[in-house]
Amino acid sequence: MAGPRGGERLVAKLLGGLLAALLAGCAGPVSDGSPASDGSITTTAPNGAREEIPATISKPDGPGPFPAVVILHDCSGLGPRSSGAPGRWARELDARGYVTVIPDSFTTRGHPDGVCTDASPSRADVAPSRRVRDAYAALAHARALPYVDGRRVGLMGGSHGGSTTLASMAAPLSTWDLLAREKRAGFVAAVALYPSCGITLGTWRADGTGTYRAVAPLLILIGEKDDWTPAAPCVKLAASTRGADLPVAITVYPGAHHSFDSDRPVRFVAARVNSNAPGGRGATTGGDAAAWADSIRRVTDFFGERLKPAA
Repeated sequence: MAGPRGGERLVAKLLGGLLAALLAGCAGPVSDGSPASDGSITTTAPNGAREEIPATISKPDGPGPFPAVVILHDCSGLGPRSSGAPGRWARELDARGYVTVIPDSFTTRGHPDGVCTDASPSRADVAPSRRVRDAYAALAHARALPYVDGRRVGLMGGSHGGSTTLASMAAPLSTWDLLAREKRAGFVAAVALYPSCGITLGTWRADGTGTYRAVAPLLILIGEKDDWTPAAPCVKLAASTRGADLPVAITVYPGAHHSFDSDRPVRFVAARVNSNAPGGRGATTGGDAAAWADSIRRVTDFFGERLKPAA
């Protein structure tokens, strides 16, 4: 039977354990290994108001510090209708020693089912130009995590998230531009999967003229048969950077469609909002096993060279 001092030590031990658990909860749940956990990040609205949006964070086993990648979801969001692509990439990267942060730009802004088929004016509330703030808020959040090496954080996204990646990496036109300071000391490298390149991005114009200037090394991966975000404008965008300090690399996968990194069959959906289709609707998506396998290799090589220190 424990004496008075033994009882006091036992109570102190229990209280200490409870306090540690409470502090861990306040720090935000984070998973070890492949299972992901939910948290939130602080971002800003266009009017400067503070916003909290959901985020999924996962990390490899061990204390770190690890390199990290912020993953931006596509137009399907992260709800029940999600394409699942962000999760597939998170698992691949986590297994290779990266922390991943996936901000949810849609759910708390009224689009839990995404905007792939939603042509309402409220689409503008979650446009790539707005999501740039989310990307840099996720970067700041990643850098604040004790197990992340804040000097080694990359960015990637597909489709809507790919367009956001291009916008996030476009060099500011002046020091007064949105997030100019954050961009200059921001992501170390980025990958844009099947983005829309027919949009204005800094000194690159929607009509395919001008020059795209990136703030860090950038890789574009896209399918030859993409009828939602065609490859040709991206090829032209990459060509505009030849001779620049940071030329954009691009790979076009023969025979591959939009969402080649999907695990779902190729199909055409007439309801999808598509500015490149007659009548503004209809697009084809579906996985391509060869393109998916090669994209894993290219993405991990690209990030490995830039986010992981030399052995």
